[in-house]
Amino acid sequence: MSPVMEERNVTEVAIGVAGVSGRMGRMLVREICTTSGVRLAAASEAPEHDCIGGDTGEIVGLDPLGITVSEDVTCLFGSSQAVIDFTTPEATLAHAAVAAETGTVHVIGTTGFSAKDEAVLTRAAEKTPIVKAPNMSLGINLLFALTQRVAGILGDDFDVEILEFHHRDKADAPSGTALELGRAAAAGRGVDLDTVSVISRDGQTGARHDGDIGFAVLRGGDVVGDHSVIFADEGERVELTHRAGDRRIYARGALSAALWALGRDPGLYGMKDVLGLGD
Repeated sequence: MSPVMEERNVTEVAIGVAGVSGRMGRMLVREICTTSGVRLAAASEAPEHDCIGGDTGEIVGLDPLGITVSEDVTCLFGSSQAVIDFTTPEATLAHAAVAAETGTVHVIGTTGFSAKDEAVLTRAAEKTPIVKAPNMSLGINLLFALTQRVAGILGDDFDVEILEFHHRDKADAPSGTALELGRAAAAGRGVDLDTVSVISRDGQTGARHDGDIGFAVLRGGDVVGDHSVIFADEGERVELTHRAGDRRIYARGALSAALWALGRDPGLYGMKDVLGLGD
């Protein structure tokens, strides 16, 4: 075991990281290693990934940590008090089943879930605390609350458009954060997003329908994540914007969520609960 690991106090909260080789996985390991009160307990990757069997520290660009990357998800959850998961919908659903069996806190930053997937996560949360959020940053979660409030005040006279910009490798579109902003705007108006959303426009679409909530997607470069909610009426426009410049904000938020959820009753929670943001 490395000197770094020997110095860690065993009373620190044991955090596991799923998908350790990904952008957020690497960031989470680095954040855990520099945050007091927590320690890295285990790390996993998908079966047959080339980092399996490697030292987690070396994989994320640190000195060796003495923790081997494993494909054994049961071991990951069994060794940890909380597991942070920024992977894929398919992997996260499998992880949630293990979390339910072990009673381990499961913090989910994965996006791109279907309605059927969401139902599976809700059932898993009947047995263990799950904190799920499309975006873990404080600023974005304040933006959710502001969007709902502004949408309710301005009403249907203002058109709502949501613009998001992410790096070239992002797999899902619109982003989970953009969809959550749409849900916040819809909630402010007292409607269901599914009935008013316009996810894409192409060709002769005709005039915009009153009450629509539109989405626009940009992909390119290494953009961490920009989101804007635009309220537009004749003669004026209100824009609410959040720009993320460093993935560390998501790692910090995820760690806060993990610590908050320890000892909580089973249930499906969000960052609104973690941050104490009421309606």
